[in-house]
Amino acid sequence: MKRRMKKNKIIYWTATVLMLLTGVSTAPMYFTNPMFAEAFRHLGYPDYFRIELGIFKIIGAIVLVLPMIPTKFKEWAYVGFGIIFISAFIAHLTVDKNAGAIFPLVPLTFLVVSYVYFHKNSKIDYAK
Repeated sequence: MKRRMKKNKIIYWTATVLMLLTGVSTAPMYFTNPMFAEAFRHLGYPDYFRIELGIFKIIGAIVLVLPMIPTKFKEWAYVGFGIIFISAFIAHLTVDKNAGAIFPLVPLTFLVVSYVYFHKNSKIDYAK
């Protein structure tokens, strides 16, 4: 039982960190890097959306990482990130019409694994 618990936690944290690195680590650059502002314009988004998205990505990352945050808030963070990554895939596919649109699916994959193992770890913790 302890071995499975440890394995599940390792998978959860690995997937969560990889999702944050591939899908969220750029959020601070949304505020400072002109290339990101241009990329949002290229996709047809208003400039304020870039700021909102950066703020929500940072808040969502904090919610997922801090253990004292209640599960219901973590659930909403997972939903928010899912919407962000799926929307990015659709936007890039629609506007750019190339294989680069697949890149948002990488953090989405890590997000799904993180979500599944978040719940596996929660069930194990409740079984004590």
